[in-house]
Amino acid sequence: MKRANYIFLLLIAGLAAALAVAVSVGSESVSVFSPDEQGRAILLDIRIPRVLLGACVGASLALAGASLQALLRNPLAEPYLLGVSNGAALGTLLAFVLLGDVAGARPVMAFAGAAIATIAVYQMARSKAGMNVERLVLSGVIVTTFLSSVIVLLTSLLDAARLRGYTFWLLGDLSQATYNGFYLTLAAAVAGTILLTSQARALNLMMIGERDAFDHGVEIGRVRIIVFGMASVLVGTSVAASGSVGYVGLIVPHIVRLVVGSDNRLVVPMSAFAGAIFVVLADTVARTAIAPRELPVGAITALIGAPLFIFLLRRS
Repeated sequence: MKRANYIFLLLIAGLAAALAVAVSVGSESVSVFSPDEQGRAILLDIRIPRVLLGACVGASLALAGASLQALLRNPLAEPYLLGVSNGAALGTLLAFVLLGDVAGARPVMAFAGAAIATIAVYQMARSKAGMNVERLVLSGVIVTTFLSSVIVLLTSLLDAARLRGYTFWLLGDLSQATYNGFYLTLAAAVAGTILLTSQARALNLMMIGERDAFDHGVEIGRVRIIVFGMASVLVGTSVAASGSVGYVGLIVPHIVRLVVGSDNRLVVPMSAFAGAIFVVLADTVARTAIAPRELPVGAITALIGAPLFIFLLRRS
């Protein structure tokens, strides 16, 4: 237990350091401690809300990935690969095209899209013998491909200016960060951490087998609703604010399990902190690598996450 406490403290310190570095670094050189009027505007209106939003998005996606992997007993269960992110992206696009600037439309539509995609994948993967791992992955690929096609079809209806902005956002973009978006994703991340951690014992038992979990008093249906519902909220709010940032929910829980083991009482909350660190640092690279131009943060997470996942696969 002492080791787990040390790791928690290390993650908290790492997140604080990542936030400090991200706020200090950018395409414009700004003094953090004694900024002028322009520097203060850059820090308060652009850089700080972007960095804080990135931390919340990373925490939300990592939480969703860790809980889905535990619930489905599948190391490949991740919002991006299962089509949940694409469902949220399609919902956001529909709000963007049909509802314009209606307040709250994008998060609500993103949540609805994520929930529908989650239910579709889960229902397609079920069989009489229970959850089938191969069918789950295949169902995720099918839903992701279908939703991607619909997104491409709808984007063809946009004019050139809106198309460029939406395409960049779709790849993962934190440049439009606002404090309202940060507050929304923060609320989702905090609620998700508390609620999913409260289900950690049940998830531990379900990783052994649903029948064994049922024999130990776990209400399997209730746990499924909580995890799927909370994962949809987390992914929906994140995608509505930042677009589809891939590999966070896949890689981060794996790395945490390598360090602390498979106990979800540790994996779930630690994944939130580790995911926040990962996205904050990735976005810092995206902002500074080719400054003053920017890269999509989703491209950076994919460049880091894909080789790392291949390494983890070869190691195991």
